[in-house]
Amino acid sequence: MSLRFIAKDPNTDGANCPTAWVDEEKQEIVLQGWVADEATRAECLKTGPIPDSETVVRLPMRMAAAIREACDAADGTAVR
Repeated sequence: MSLRFIAKDPNTDGANCPTAWVDEEKQEIVLQGWVADEATRAECLKTGPIPDSETVVRLPMRMAAAIREACDAADGTAVR
């Protein structure tokens, strides 16, 4: 697997912060964020179960541009 780095949270010191990557081979977006607290998980569970193999993460809105870039890269619409 080869992940292509997209961006880290622009408002942090660059260490241990929300990050976005793209796995171009699998066409998947990989996100690092904060593990959601129990209140957030409970709210998410209102729409359906969360499998043991998945989790809920939180990312700051300031990561929106990085997430858009990762989406474009994953679906092949990104300009290189």
